[in-house]
Amino acid sequence: MKKWLLFLMIPMLILIGCTNQVSQNSDQTDGEKENDTEKSTQVITDMMGREVEIPTKIDSIICTGAGALRLITYAQAVDLVIGIEDTDKSRVIGRPYNYVYHDQFKDLPSIGKGGGRGYTAYEEQIIALQPDVIFCSYTSDALDQLAAKTGIPVVSTAIQGNLFEENTVQSLKLIGEILGKEERCAEVITYLDQYEADLSDRTKDIPEADKPTVYVGAISNQGGRGFAGTYGGLGPLKAINVSGVADEVGKKEGFEVDWEQIQVWDPDYIFLDPGNINLVNEEYNKKPDYFNSLRAVKEGNVYSIISFNNYTTNIEMAIADAYYAGKVLFPGKFADLDIETKTEEIFKNFLGKGIYSEMKEVGLTFGKITLGQ
Repeated sequence: MKKWLLFLMIPMLILIGCTNQVSQNSDQTDGEKENDTEKSTQVITDMMGREVEIPTKIDSIICTGAGALRLITYAQAVDLVIGIEDTDKSRVIGRPYNYVYHDQFKDLPSIGKGGGRGYTAYEEQIIALQPDVIFCSYTSDALDQLAAKTGIPVVSTAIQGNLFEENTVQSLKLIGEILGKEERCAEVITYLDQYEADLSDRTKDIPEADKPTVYVGAISNQGGRGFAGTYGGLGPLKAINVSGVADEVGKKEGFEVDWEQIQVWDPDYIFLDPGNINLVNEEYNKKPDYFNSLRAVKEGNVYSIISFNNYTTNIEMAIADAYYAGKVLFPGKFADLDIETKTEEIFKNFLGKGIYSEMKEVGLTFGKITLGQ
């Protein structure tokens, strides 16, 4: 009887064993497939024209260099950031992306000094974190150096040097492709296109003879600047089809202009950065006769333009500046516009939150300026 029962059980044991083996093989196959997915890569061409092999699926990133993290915030990919530069550890309202996302940034490990355009990465800390990709705005040689030192793919993004630049659009497209944020990045690009078109359409038919002359001073450039600190080819003015008087110098970035030259230009309007107004007031108190000789000062046409250049261009701030400058210079063309409402809209579109009320509390506001006060 026992032999008979054993004879019946043998096929059942064989069947169970085979089933377990199939299950194990199936599990192994699934695991191998998962590993293959994790290991799969793609080759992209970055903003420096470098071909970079990166993982197909990105779970973690860091950003180093001027403007790189800003683009990631526009792409709404902050949840992937696992380390931060020292310069973004403190909350800075003049750098809106930093101000809005400070709670997400403040406790992240440090991966570099930041704050300038040089190589400031902390290589050992980056190696310890092992991000899937590093987004970076360094020069080509520095990009290669960082990749070689860390063994991590380094992708170049464009520095946001001015307003409505094509390299910003291409950087957003690249980030969208790499991080699976194509829809959001396309949305941001649409905002850029719409604001650029609206600003231009409002002003493009104004004859040159009807445009006032404009000087923009106290513009921050790697630190605060006084009255003579200006900028050539200023994006917010270009956006409303206006050339600043300083454009004739031929420089496209921040520089110091001769005080006597400003008197020669004697502009109809002057715009000053309220963040540096203390420097201008110190200068005014030293030589009031100089300032009071200027047409714009005598006629009460001195206005604020909030600095957009903080760790390169804060695009949302520059767009708001363009709308305010347009409203001051061409009130009839911008009569429908409430600048506070428009500024909040712009900030929400790019950063998900309006912060103009907080900016006003610290003196970063649009309005008329009386020198010496």
